[in-house]
Amino acid sequence: MNVTREVILDLLPVYLAGEASPATRTLVEEYLKQDAELAQRIRVQWADSFAKAVPSALPPDLELRSLRRTRSLLGWQRWLFGFGIFFSAMSLSNEFSFESGHFKEFHFLLRDYPAEFGACVVLGLACWTAYFSIRRHLRTSAM
Repeated sequence: MNVTREVILDLLPVYLAGEASPATRTLVEEYLKQDAELAQRIRVQWADSFAKAVPSALPPDLELRSLRRTRSLLGWQRWLFGFGIFFSAMSLSNEFSFESGHFKEFHFLLRDYPAEFGACVVLGLACWTAYFSIRRHLRTSAM
């Protein structure tokens, strides 16, 4: 069988990635033995790209830890969203009354319970700040 250089060049990415079948590996290696110039070019190019692309030694369980961390952050984000809505609504709570079918009085939590109002505002702001911080952190791309 006469294999052309173009066929070998098409097979090189699979061969260099280590995903070629044994028959393809044998075919490419046999051709590279015959074409020394192409073999040299591939060695030089592979050495250059390998030196640039070699990642640092990453722990094997990095992906699992990353998934667990992301799930945890999403859980925190969900709780903070709920508490943020709750404390925001509590700070805007009010009381109103009717007498004889007519509106008698209306006032916010601030008027009768200023300390509780302040606590709800502070807790609401803290929850919203943490929520948006986690949201921004989760949206940040890795690369």
